[in-house]
Amino acid sequence: MYNQGEQEVVIALAADTGKTIWEYKYDAPSPAGMDYEYGVGPHSTPLLVGDLLYTVGATGKLFALDKKTGKVAWTHDLWKEYSGTKMGRGYSCSPIAYKNTVILTLGGAGQTLIAFNQKDGTVAWKNQTLDMSPSSPIIINVDGQDQLIAFLGKVVAGLDPNNGNLLWSHPHVTEWGLNISNPVWGNDNLLFISSAYSGGSRVLRLAQKDGKTTAEELWFHRRMRLHHGTAIRIGDYVYGSSGDFGPAFLAAVNVKTGEIAYQDRSFPKSNLLLAEGKLIILDEDGNLALATATPTALKVISKVSVLKNLAWTVPTLVGTKLYLRDRHTIMALDLS
Repeated sequence: MYNQGEQEVVIALAADTGKTIWEYKYDAPSPAGMDYEYGVGPHSTPLLVGDLLYTVGATGKLFALDKKTGKVAWTHDLWKEYSGTKMGRGYSCSPIAYKNTVILTLGGAGQTLIAFNQKDGTVAWKNQTLDMSPSSPIIINVDGQDQLIAFLGKVVAGLDPNNGNLLWSHPHVTEWGLNISNPVWGNDNLLFISSAYSGGSRVLRLAQKDGKTTAEELWFHRRMRLHHGTAIRIGDYVYGSSGDFGPAFLAAVNVKTGEIAYQDRSFPKSNLLLAEGKLIILDEDGNLALATATPTALKVISKVSVLKNLAWTVPTLVGTKLYLRDRHTIMALDLS
């Protein structure tokens, strides 16, 4: 997706050549009072399920498009139709799939989250009255129970993805409700969350029995603050780019104790991917690196400058092909 003046565009490219297969453009004028200082968006990641591609832009317009042709299957305006909450820098939640639904944040009384039927766009459910944030929800499984984890403006919450009913919540207050990065879930039932804007990081141990979930806080501090980049867990450590408007360091934190193992100053704000035990790092200056992360050090294997503009989009790896972009360019690299 990209922005073209007063329009947003969804584009399908041939993966091997970059040739345009189809484009779908729609009007997306900037609402009054919207602050696009850090980019006009779109801010969310498209979702592909079966033959349909689900996209939502910075002005809250949701589309289900045929993946082969770009033809509209159904559409909704989250702000105009449902009076969804307008975040200051535009809509940013990435849609996620659960069973036969697509789930997103919406905002407003009784509709913090909303689920649409994938095929026809009818509303499956709306639920909760909680403060909004830019973060996207994730699906986890807690002792056999699927849960929708929403990192919201003042809390992190677990909900039933079938109906949006609240299963548990835990406070996490951040300036302006700007919890942006996605939580990280481990198979040891530890949930790591982190935010900038004085939010800090914490880990909760979740346990579920007979439909009731407990959330025990293991630790909390503000020494690691993920702004909007990805975090990766390897073993007992979470690796991520810590920092908001000052310097950002690639930091390693022990997920069980909260101890900061180290802070590497060789990268500005970055997004991370994990592939075959190694980290693929793309920093906001357009530098791409391959590194091995251990609890004692970040060992950079190789590093090259590949992009020239602000790069905040997480790369995508398919086999040995790496797709990455900045504000103006998209490219494919062969890592073999």
